[in-house]
Amino acid sequence: MYQTIPQLFETIVEKYPSVPVQLSKDEKGVFQPITYRQLHDEVYALASALSFYGVKRGDRVGLISDNRKEWLASDLAILSLGAADVPRGQDAMTHEVAFILGITEAEFCFVENIAQLKKVASVLDQLPHLATLAVLDQKTTREQVRDLAVKSDVTVLLYSEMVAGGNLLLQDSKQRKAIREGIANTDAEEIATIIFTSGTTGEPKGVMLSHRNFIYQLEAIPKLIKGLEPEQRWLSVLPVWHSFERILQYVALSNASTIAYSKPLGSILLNDLAVVNPHWMGSVPRIWEAVRSGVFASMKKTGGIKAALFFFFTGVAARYAKNRDLLLGRVAAFKKRNRFVDIIRSVLPAALLFPLYKLGNLLVFSKIQAKLGTSFIAGVSGGGSLSEGVDLFFDSIGIKLVDGYGLTETAPVISIRPLQKSIKRTMTALEGTELKILDAEGRAVPPGEKGVLFVRGPQVMSGYFKRPDLTKTVLSEDGWLNTGDLAMRTHHGEFAIVGRAKDTIVLSGGENLEPVPIEAKLAESEFIEQVVVLGQDRKHLGALIVLNKARVAEYLKEKNIPYLEETMTHLSEVKELIGKTINDAINAKSGFKPFEHIARFKLLSKSFEVGKELSAKQELKRFEIDKMYEEEIAELFAG
Repeated sequence: MYQTIPQLFETIVEKYPSVPVQLSKDEKGVFQPITYRQLHDEVYALASALSFYGVKRGDRVGLISDNRKEWLASDLAILSLGAADVPRGQDAMTHEVAFILGITEAEFCFVENIAQLKKVASVLDQLPHLATLAVLDQKTTREQVRDLAVKSDVTVLLYSEMVAGGNLLLQDSKQRKAIREGIANTDAEEIATIIFTSGTTGEPKGVMLSHRNFIYQLEAIPKLIKGLEPEQRWLSVLPVWHSFERILQYVALSNASTIAYSKPLGSILLNDLAVVNPHWMGSVPRIWEAVRSGVFASMKKTGGIKAALFFFFTGVAARYAKNRDLLLGRVAAFKKRNRFVDIIRSVLPAALLFPLYKLGNLLVFSKIQAKLGTSFIAGVSGGGSLSEGVDLFFDSIGIKLVDGYGLTETAPVISIRPLQKSIKRTMTALEGTELKILDAEGRAVPPGEKGVLFVRGPQVMSGYFKRPDLTKTVLSEDGWLNTGDLAMRTHHGEFAIVGRAKDTIVLSGGENLEPVPIEAKLAESEFIEQVVVLGQDRKHLGALIVLNKARVAEYLKEKNIPYLEETMTHLSEVKELIGKTINDAINAKSGFKPFEHIARFKLLSKSFEVGKELSAKQELKRFEIDKMYEEEIAELFAG
């Protein structure tokens, strides 16, 4: 039985050598396959080259790159030598790269392209240990590298040169045997990667994750997500350097599946869905929010009988799904429920709505489902909870979403909503993972009450790299990790994330509230692209809102209202539209309390960007937003 990622890879290659492991676009944008055997040969060649340049067990190797086929080969080669990779994406700032490579004392570093090479080259005076750089992009030429000013004592390699040189080394059978033996002798507790958190409130923290952390999940996840089979296709759109997409790629490997690389951009993603016809896709809630908004906007624009049928049948589907869940007992029981009463309330509406639901599926929903391909099983969503409206929409039209929860510190999966017996708003812990929800005094809270979530299990990190002081603040001696997230348990044992302790807003009147549910509800609007709710120590809530300019422009045209894109945010008609949108969404009918109403809002002229207002997995960086929009926030609460 395998204990490490390279051992797992060896096992799969032996069983499925000719199955495609990757689909990557060539210069013409056509997906080209790479088999497990081909990747295995490439990994061995890279491992040989890395060994030649001094990489050994226990070393840390930089890997500064976004998603590409060479990333996985590099990752597996590093791990095959018993070293650990230190990954980061292209959006990393120069000072972050300097800090990460410096503190880990990396002697070797992969960079994606010339731009990243320049970034690292500019801080080489801060990196006395770094001796060798390798460029992953195979379009990069030796001439381009030669023209770049790099310290004379630093070697710059091309990926293709490493593979070619490694293959020459492998002609010596002793070299191949050495790599194979190194893989066989790697221990599960050895560190596989050090992933640095964003560092929005200070220096980045290096999360040390072992092979054991990952392997445990590969055994536990299939018990909650049934249907993982060899030769299935995964569409990869999220940053692979982050733990969420990384574990999804390892899940794909462990099931002899194929990984196809795409981007979370509308036109590219839709085209790749059609071409790849995937079975699974990892995503974040914002992607599904955008898809839902796009579908609704498209239908409104179409108008006529087609739009009328769409809105009628989606309404029917939502009502049917709610009654079906009630009938089958698939309702989150944060309060005790009477099963008999639920059945009596739901059986007749479900029965009456069922024929209309089936007709809607035939006439409308099947066409939306087809956009994801004929093979699509489910989207695996992480990096934040799905909003209730988005979750209900996709479920009601027959598109399955698996909601997951975790942290970088837990490699990352703590819990998943089971695919087969899905209960909206809840998740179930992986088998072998312990959870407890505690109040401020450290007492366990009863079902239905909010508290801080603690987790203990085989996926929990060993600690923060070179920061035992910070490790002690979140990880107890007996292995309990303080997630910092607020959770509630149901009477049936599932749980839900309801906010983040650090994000909790306390108004000046003493009212406590979580901004995330409000933001998620507002983001369901076709007119709102992004939103952040504010109000700590204020009398009321305010919000910074980024418009969905395309949809707002269509609205203005429909109403014959003249506008200029650069002044759209100043139009009184737009402000009235957003004000009405807020009032329609955040009210008692939708489950919000009076003090959760948005009293004032500010429209922003540009979208939030990854690396600035957003993290790599598109989460709000609230600390950075507070600094960047200090003047706008002051205006919100003036007077």
